[in-house]
Amino acid sequence: MTALLEIRDLVVEFSTGGGALRAVNAVSYDVEPGEIVAVVGESGSGKSVTALSVLRLVPQPPGRIVSGKILFKGDDLLALDDEAIRRVRGGQIGMVFQEPMTSLNPVLSIGRQMTEAMRLHLGLSAAAARDRAAELLTMVGIADPESRLKAYPHHLSGGMRQRVMIAMALSCNPPLIIADEPTTALDVTIQAQILELMRDLCRRLGVALVIITHNLAVVARYADRVNVMYAGSVVERGQAREIYRRPSHPYTVGLMNSVPRLDRPRGAPLEPIPGSPPDLASLPPGCAFQPRCHMATARCRAEAPALSPVAAEHWSACFESQRVAGELVR
Repeated sequence: MTALLEIRDLVVEFSTGGGALRAVNAVSYDVEPGEIVAVVGESGSGKSVTALSVLRLVPQPPGRIVSGKILFKGDDLLALDDEAIRRVRGGQIGMVFQEPMTSLNPVLSIGRQMTEAMRLHLGLSAAAARDRAAELLTMVGIADPESRLKAYPHHLSGGMRQRVMIAMALSCNPPLIIADEPTTALDVTIQAQILELMRDLCRRLGVALVIITHNLAVVARYADRVNVMYAGSVVERGQAREIYRRPSHPYTVGLMNSVPRLDRPRGAPLEPIPGSPPDLASLPPGCAFQPRCHMATARCRAEAPALSPVAAEHWSACFESQRVAGELVR
């Protein structure tokens, strides 16, 4: 199957007082039509910057896409002019941000904000766009859509605002949606509802979804494939079920052992990852994770491992990948 989105050797840097900071370092991954791909990692791992780069939303300055390619339907998005990339945003690739209150305009009604993109990208009349907006609100589980279209963002709860953002992302029938930590500001029960809604809608409509998260439980339940990022690089990738069953990078194991799971032995303590994420302006020599890894060897401290296959459709950037799975708390 030809990939819908192909990110190839993407490098993104930010200018700081101390020099250039490389937030994304030679990242590559694919998204096929209709599949759900998760990008997982701690804050500062580069997952959101990679996603923003797809739509060329990295602020310049201080950010700068240094090199690489981002192919969407075979076209390099980094080579498009400003007018062409504006047609892609919303029209071909929808975006759901993590905090809808800052993504929605507080002084415009929900209806005005939802219909604007449809009139621009689909050429709909005002009446047709409003009918479509009401249909979308119903689709995402918002009752009484006509009155909600007249409401303003502050009239809605956090969960309802995020449902509006999902409806807006779907409004122009894009083949791809990128959701950046879409449940961060919501309580646990609403988080589950939003994730179930996004998965079911994407499956039903045949839309591919990139979901950015720090929660590996999301990976296990919703994703087809996963890319684990650390210090700006992908350190493990593969089928979600395979990685959850047999992780092959110490960082992935650390993420899994640090969150509650129903399959853990009764009374087994959570095991936080020691240390802190590295300073991207002064990464350690060798593997970026080695200062926090109890399995690190002299080779790890001297040489940076490349992504290498450990099984069919499963890659890991770890010299000790064959030993790692045994570290998972069962």
